[in-house]
Amino acid sequence: MSLPVHLVPALGGVAVGDVVTVEGDEAHHAVAVRRLRVGEQVVLTDGAGVAVQGSVGSTGKRVFTLTVESVSAAEPPTPEVVVVQAIPKGERGELAVEVLTEIGVARVVPWAAARSVAVWKGERAAKSLARWRATAREAAKQARRSWFPEVLEMASTAEVVALVAGADLAVVLHEAASAPFADVAVPAAGRIVVVVGPEGGLTDDEVAAFVAAGAVSVRLGAEVLRTSTAGVAAVAAILSRTPRWG
Repeated sequence: MSLPVHLVPALGGVAVGDVVTVEGDEAHHAVAVRRLRVGEQVVLTDGAGVAVQGSVGSTGKRVFTLTVESVSAAEPPTPEVVVVQAIPKGERGELAVEVLTEIGVARVVPWAAARSVAVWKGERAAKSLARWRATAREAAKQARRSWFPEVLEMASTAEVVALVAGADLAVVLHEAASAPFADVAVPAAGRIVVVVGPEGGLTDDEVAAFVAAGAVSVRLGAEVLRTSTAGVAAVAAILSRTPRWG
């Protein structure tokens, strides 16, 4: 059985024998919800590559301590995968973020596509972004990730074009594309960007802009996937052809 994982702000310089104090909401969840007990084994991570394992030394209302028994440090996974996710309606955005986090993407970029049904503005934008980030955080703990994904601020099409231009490989998922995904050469390192359109589909102008910036327009197969699941299908296909899944 995998040990529970909790996120802490930093673990730089922590060594075996040190005592780490966990406070606030994370500690409250562990103690009040999970019923964490003294002596229980727990993993702490800073979400930036460092993880420690040890036994719980004490618990309080919103605090617990852990005596470090082992320390591990992991390099960022390569190639790095970034998914530009057109904002879907309802809870499908959180679903997309959850499964993309579980499969190992480095960044999720919410995108205000021309045909996105949902619109993020003002207070709604702040709340929606906060939900996506909370979903990524919890999914990363569940997946036992040492490196947690970033969920960036909502991007415009122009900002996505710039992201595509700087990638080692960029693919745009488009049901009308003539090129099959199987023909794409996947690099073993660098940055890979996957652009996922909205429920209403990509506009011709959006596809043209991304292709002009260096992206490859591809189809995954005969089926048309939902925007909340297309990204994870593409990322799985990509990772299966890299050393990460070798």
